[in-house]
Amino acid sequence: MKFICEGIDLSDAVMKVVKACSTKTTNPILETVRIAAENDGVSLLATDGEIAMLKKIRADVHEEGAVCVPGKFFADFVKRLEGEQITISSEEGSIQISYGESQSSMQTLSAEDFPKIDFSIDENRVEILAKDLKELIAKTTFCCAQDDSRPVLKGCLICTEQGGITFTALDGYRMAVCKKTVLGIGGDIRIICPGRTLNEIARMLGADDEKISIYLKKNLLMVSIDDTVLTSRLYEGEYVNVGNIVPHTFVSEAVVEKNELDESVQRAAVLARTDKNSVVMFDIGEEGMRISSNTSIGRVDESIGVMLEGKDVSIALNCKYVSDCLGAIADEKIRMGFNGSVAPCVITPVDGDAYLYLILPVRTTA
Repeated sequence: MKFICEGIDLSDAVMKVVKACSTKTTNPILETVRIAAENDGVSLLATDGEIAMLKKIRADVHEEGAVCVPGKFFADFVKRLEGEQITISSEEGSIQISYGESQSSMQTLSAEDFPKIDFSIDENRVEILAKDLKELIAKTTFCCAQDDSRPVLKGCLICTEQGGITFTALDGYRMAVCKKTVLGIGGDIRIICPGRTLNEIARMLGADDEKISIYLKKNLLMVSIDDTVLTSRLYEGEYVNVGNIVPHTFVSEAVVEKNELDESVQRAAVLARTDKNSVVMFDIGEEGMRISSNTSIGRVDESIGVMLEGKDVSIALNCKYVSDCLGAIADEKIRMGFNGSVAPCVITPVDGDAYLYLILPVRTTA
């Protein structure tokens, strides 16, 4: 294998695909990037067994071939050659990297040992605007579970129905739901996509008005944007029945300025984070919403305006969960629904159902 390319092109490609390299594996090949030179270009491919990323660049190919290089080390090295023209050639068990008057080498593994990746994923397709996909991901994936106790909760439930698409994520303490319309769909779908996959797709997205196609096949998903292709395995199993979680009526409903609430919660969180449950108290009545935190470090006690329908209510919530939800909302005002101090708090738009956040209360001894 031998090819010549611009360092900036190679660096950009490697930095994209190296995110799919495994960091925790007993199989060294999953820590590598497969470099293949053929025709008038070079393709770089990495996978950890769940996600795979492929990026193609133009190059002057003198000799076709393929090798696997250590992903992290190759990426770090090439990043420092962005201003150079690079010549890469392979020998038995290594590659030679030539630039300017210098030359370096790096050990390689056989490309024959690299996993075969299926890129023929085209049984079903969903087409959506990039800005809508960005919003769906940003408004939900932060609620995906981080531990492995229930693997399906590390993913987002994605459903399509009647020209719309819904993303749902929950971790056992909070839940996020976001809805958008789609441009086209090949049939109703119901899949569980890893949250990590969706966040990588978000990083790939370009102009807001770009049309993005998501391809599906059995338990696989594929997205192709410019010269970068991402494939991912989907989680198998039963997701939580969300319809049984969200209350349909509320004893108390409050409309509040979102930014004012967010700023107040963040100030209360400065002290609340010193408590293991990060508790902030919300006392809502017709006179306003009182937001307070009381820890060994000190006390924050603030009040903001509110429009309340129904009974007064007091509830303790994790300040991080509240801030995460508010940070994902662009609306000026939000509606908060309550059914007492031990039932979930539900945050929705003042009008419509474009999104929904549900936060379980913290049990306090007071």
